[in-house]
Amino acid sequence: MESSADQRVRRLQASGERGLLRGSRKGLEKESLRVTPQGHIAATPHPRGLGSALCHPEITTDYSEALLEFVTPAFKDGTEALERLRDLHQYTYGQIGDELLWATSMPCIVGGDQSIPIAEYGESNIGWMKHIYRRGLDWRYGRAMQAIAGIHFNYSFSEAFLRAVQHREGDTRAFAEFRSDFYFRLIRNFQRYGWLVPYLMGASPAICKSFTGGQNLDFETFSENTFYAPYGTSLRMSDIGYKNNAQAGLDISYNDLASYVSSLRAAIRTPDPEYARIGTQVNGEWRQLNTNTLQIENEYYSFVRPKAAAMEGEQPTCALHRAGVEYVEIRALDLNPFDPIGISEEQIVFLETLLLFCLLEDSPPIDAAEQKHINANQGLVAREGRDPNLTLYQSNGERVPIREWADQLFTQMAGPAELLDEIHDDARYQAVLTRYHTMVRDADQTPSARMLEEMRARHEEFVHFGLRVSGQHAETMRHAPMSEATQTRLAREAAQSLDAQAELEAKPAPTFEAYLADYFRQEPTDGS
Repeated sequence: MESSADQRVRRLQASGERGLLRGSRKGLEKESLRVTPQGHIAATPHPRGLGSALCHPEITTDYSEALLEFVTPAFKDGTEALERLRDLHQYTYGQIGDELLWATSMPCIVGGDQSIPIAEYGESNIGWMKHIYRRGLDWRYGRAMQAIAGIHFNYSFSEAFLRAVQHREGDTRAFAEFRSDFYFRLIRNFQRYGWLVPYLMGASPAICKSFTGGQNLDFETFSENTFYAPYGTSLRMSDIGYKNNAQAGLDISYNDLASYVSSLRAAIRTPDPEYARIGTQVNGEWRQLNTNTLQIENEYYSFVRPKAAAMEGEQPTCALHRAGVEYVEIRALDLNPFDPIGISEEQIVFLETLLLFCLLEDSPPIDAAEQKHINANQGLVAREGRDPNLTLYQSNGERVPIREWADQLFTQMAGPAELLDEIHDDARYQAVLTRYHTMVRDADQTPSARMLEEMRARHEEFVHFGLRVSGQHAETMRHAPMSEATQTRLAREAAQSLDAQAELEAKPAPTFEAYLADYFRQEPTDGS
């Protein structure tokens, strides 16, 4: 039986308009820990040669001073995003001496919370807010979880494509309203089917025992200093990582824009008794921005986020309410340790195919029962995804073998892959779909299985594996040619960002308390 996604593909193809997806845009955000040659988190401050972490448009930090984050613009061609990410790696290696960029999502040797320095952003109100927010994360969750790294894939469909779909659907709403509704259709389906990403691309089946302080949280022992999950795919996305139990009670709705905004805003405005005990300011020292369930929207860890470009100082939910959903941020990706920049073109091609399928497939609202099953599936795949006997919950609550369901999804993605192949007038999307389908039948080909196999064959601890591949990637980046124009551009951006921070800090400003009160006083308003 033809899926609803296939039916929509056929209608679009019948229109005679080809290549409507050509204007779709892809961007990447990639985190990497700076580590010493011995595999410890770097204690050095953010290198001045990389500019201001607060003001640089492409090189910043995430939670820790040692956790770099590279941000590319959005490009129509995914290879351009990869090339920009490669440039950022090469430039960075020229600024960090003998330090390495850690090649895996789970961190290196963790010498307790104090070995993970919280990121600093200077003395401006916005810089101070970013730092205090991170202090709050420390008090709420501890620093080890915040040292986990990943890649976010930002994607927007071309306006021409979305308008063509709207026309074929006979939808007469304003375009912005239709676009938001359609993106939420994608988001709900990505919640349902996104477990394919950690299964196919997860690369964190093992951790250094130092990550848990030696505590065995239902793992098996791989070697003296390494815990692992024998069938694990992405411990980063498991209960010890970003799908942690601390946020399990949050009820964030993905059924439409209004429900999402209101449920997320409720979480940032609802006091939490546990966080109240921590306090906001204690003995004159800030511990967190507030004592609510979430300090700000970004504290909510999710597989996928609806996004809109925010104006300066604008809360993300206010930006969404004003502009509608402009793109989606896919957050389910581990770093790929087998690629020098942590992600490959093949991965981007597959993600585009999956996202198009999620957009075009019928997507009924998610109720509480289904959300519970979605959460369970994500946890099961993270910890046990390669178990050939694993079963997952479908929308009706019935359990189905993971391979059977994956086979079905790959069949349903064939039409979307065909539509995407019109962009380049070749069959690259269908070829990548076929390649990834082989991993369903042979889990030994997945990155998580390959990683464990290499560790066994070389008798390596997790940290030794990480050091080896990080060192190899460092050599690759340090010896790769870089154009003088690119080097000059990035050096200029770094210098300009330092000037921008200095200028910001020199401006007259309200007190931090007044700035914070004004920020949280915002209310969503409709765009003009």
